[in-house]
Amino acid sequence: MPPPADIVKVAIEWPGAYPKLMEIDQKKPLSAIIKEVCDGWSLANHELFALQHADSSNFYITEKNRNEIKNGTILRLTTSPAQNAQQLHERIQSSSMDSKLEALKDLASLSRDVTFAQEFINLDGIFLLTQMVESGTERYQKLQKIMKPCFGDMLSFTLTAFVELMDHGIVSWDTFSVAFIKKIASFVNKSGMDTSILQRSLAILESMVLNSHDLYQKVAQEITIGQLIPHLQGTDQEIQTYTIAVINALFLKAPDERRQAGVDSSVDILDCPLTEMANILAQKQLRSIILTHVIRAQRAINNEMAHQLYVLQVLTFNLLEDRMMTKMDPQDQAQRDIIFELRRIAFDAEPEPNASSGSMEKRKSMYTRDYKKLGFINHVNPAMDFTQTPPGMLALDNMLYFAKQHQDAYIRIVLENSSREDKHECPFGRSSIELTKMLCEILKVGELPSETCNDFHPMFFTHDRSFEEFFCICIQLLNKTWKEMRATSEDFNKVMQVVKEQVMRALTTKPSSLDQFKSKLQNLSYTEILKIRQSERMNQEDFQSRPILELKEKIQPEILELIKQQRLNRLVEGTCFRKLNSRRRQDKFWYCRLSPNHKVLHYGDLEESPQGEVPHDSLQDKLPVADIKAVVTGKDCPHMKEKGALKQNKEVLELAFSILYDSNCQLNFIAPDKHEYCIWTDGLNALLGKDMLSDLTRNDLDTLLSMEIKLRLLDLENIQIPDAPPPIPKEPSNYDFVYDCN
Repeated sequence: MPPPADIVKVAIEWPGAYPKLMEIDQKKPLSAIIKEVCDGWSLANHELFALQHADSSNFYITEKNRNEIKNGTILRLTTSPAQNAQQLHERIQSSSMDSKLEALKDLASLSRDVTFAQEFINLDGIFLLTQMVESGTERYQKLQKIMKPCFGDMLSFTLTAFVELMDHGIVSWDTFSVAFIKKIASFVNKSGMDTSILQRSLAILESMVLNSHDLYQKVAQEITIGQLIPHLQGTDQEIQTYTIAVINALFLKAPDERRQAGVDSSVDILDCPLTEMANILAQKQLRSIILTHVIRAQRAINNEMAHQLYVLQVLTFNLLEDRMMTKMDPQDQAQRDIIFELRRIAFDAEPEPNASSGSMEKRKSMYTRDYKKLGFINHVNPAMDFTQTPPGMLALDNMLYFAKQHQDAYIRIVLENSSREDKHECPFGRSSIELTKMLCEILKVGELPSETCNDFHPMFFTHDRSFEEFFCICIQLLNKTWKEMRATSEDFNKVMQVVKEQVMRALTTKPSSLDQFKSKLQNLSYTEILKIRQSERMNQEDFQSRPILELKEKIQPEILELIKQQRLNRLVEGTCFRKLNSRRRQDKFWYCRLSPNHKVLHYGDLEESPQGEVPHDSLQDKLPVADIKAVVTGKDCPHMKEKGALKQNKEVLELAFSILYDSNCQLNFIAPDKHEYCIWTDGLNALLGKDMLSDLTRNDLDTLLSMEIKLRLLDLENIQIPDAPPPIPKEPSNYDFVYDCN
């Protein structure tokens, strides 16, 4: 007979004594269980004790998390969180430097536990830590000179404890003084600072900016590009990552008017406050430093760095949103002058003096003719073409940039199309407007960065006006594709679809420069796109004849079983998941894998991302598959309902899933990418005996079915398969050909 569900068998340790094997009744109050354990070792004052996990996490057991205790868990009897917090609060104020250092080291470790953190914060522990950081007393200055390594460790542990305590979200960031901000900023601005101190200082500044508008303004006054550049030029990728994270945070929180500020060449970038984000990112120096020392450095870019570069790329392109959503005012003369300039460059028309009403009519007629040649939809008033948002004024900006910076190509495109009489002319104006809109969609201009995406493109860091150059390459591609397709105005949407496919296929190769992107497009001519489409159609050919459909129906269960086994095998290998919070912390990982017999899920926290598979015995927690009640995804996940900040992020929602078990328990996941999401949701559904419904399963099923059918039909190559089975022949007149073999 199986033991009751509320009884959990555990081992409990106590220093200097043999561990005890014990059955815990989850219906009993936790205080009664602790009293029972203390009585077993003759320990008085049970209220001063608590239970905690004996693994590397050392997390306290509370009424809230006690349901996480599983059979076979090893626990430790220890002093209560309140008692421990009180002792550490006193020890970190010790006059003995060795005692203080040891206490701060313990505090940095224990602060990861929210139960301990709450108790320490209740003692004004955060205030005490900030006072220690701010302290500029003679004793600290002497300590820094005489015992520099000791001071460095002490400060490092102090900042680590501060970061861990603040990560729990118990204390508001708005409570900190200017003196504290200045002190943290001084650690960043000072050269030769210890790596761990610099790392935590940058992390604190990032959190300050992201969590408080007032602190954003104060931090922005303390940090300049000149002080951050040396950290980008170093060789430590983690420091570079934290540095770019600070830039991203300041960029994200900058007021719109500062973010959109134009480039002022008189401003020295090294002394420029980070609030003037548009100025900074338009400057060649910062971009080239990131390109040289980060992107093109002789080392692989890790996931966190890739994410920060992706965020920087998105925020940079989001500067275009204002122009993208601005309609052209047909009455604004300055805006109309841009259209006049496009006409002048194309047709080399000299400004004409004011003339009589007769010549005025003639001039209007000439303008209308020229605007038609430029490919505008509204020939009389082309300003009306730019009243749709998106792309709004951004399209006109791109056209002017192309006309001025690539004048020969611009004139060639306009003149060669305006001189055609065979209805195959490519309308430059209309094409530019639709192309700008398409490029904004591809680059997701105006959308917030995803919490999980790492998809940055190195080529966008190689030019100060990368979006405009991107447009210039693509408009020439569009004109080339139009000619290759021998398109007319009726084929406009078809041409745009082909161009989008060409651009998307070239981007997936992650070209390292705009020139490389251009050469990739050269190889993706319309003829090549047709070949690729034909090849893909053949590979995924959907035979519709009845015999083939019947064969598919017969084979499909075998293929689905094959896919199911592959999914379960991947679950047995396991996956490393990242724990997301307000700041993307690099040390928050956990691993989950299925046991080889498919009966138990093993999971547990990790200190760092693993290089390979994590053994079952190193994962502390277990969840029997039989206990799983349901698997939910997206908005139905408990952790998506709780985290309002993540709810708005569509990409995170698309990667979220949860396992529901027992009464109110759940195991929450955010997959590293869409592929892993499909693998895990398919695998879990397969374990529960449900259908695998992911896009990946559909694609795998189509591919494998197509391959299997083609293999089975190899012998029938060039033979016409009839739609109906052949008729059954008439019975023979006699059966003399049948022989009895007995």
